[in-house]
Amino acid sequence: MSRRKKLVRAEFRRTVFERDNHTCRICGSKDDIAAHHITDRTLMPNGGYHMSNGITLCPECHIKAEKFHTSGGRVWEKGMHPNDLYGLICSDHETAVLSCRRYLDHCNPYPPRDPHEAEYT
Repeated sequence: MSRRKKLVRAEFRRTVFERDNHTCRICGSKDDIAAHHITDRTLMPNGGYHMSNGITLCPECHIKAEKFHTSGGRVWEKGMHPNDLYGLICSDHETAVLSCRRYLDHCNPYPPRDPHEAEYT
C-alpha cells in the first residue's frame, strides 16, 4: 500500500472516530472499534474515504453491517441497512458521494500528482 493511501485511510479513521467519540454508534461499545464504509468503498468515488460515508462500529456490529455488502444488498439486519447507518450520522448516500468527489476535503487531503492516480480504492 502506498504511503499516500495509508495517510488517506488514517485520516478517514481519525475523522470518523473523532465524530463518533470513539464509540460504536449502534451499541455504545468502545472496544476494538473500526471505521466502517457505509457504502462499499469499491462503489464510491475515491474509495469512499470521507467521514460522511463512515461510521464507528464494534466487531459484533461491524459483522452485522457487513451482511448487506456480502449479500450484494439482498440481506441485512434490522437497523443495519446503509440508509439506517447514514441516518445515525446525519448523512445520506448522495451527500457521501458528493463529498468523496471533492479532492481537497477529508476524502483526499493529498491530491494526486498525476490525474491518472485519482482513485484510491
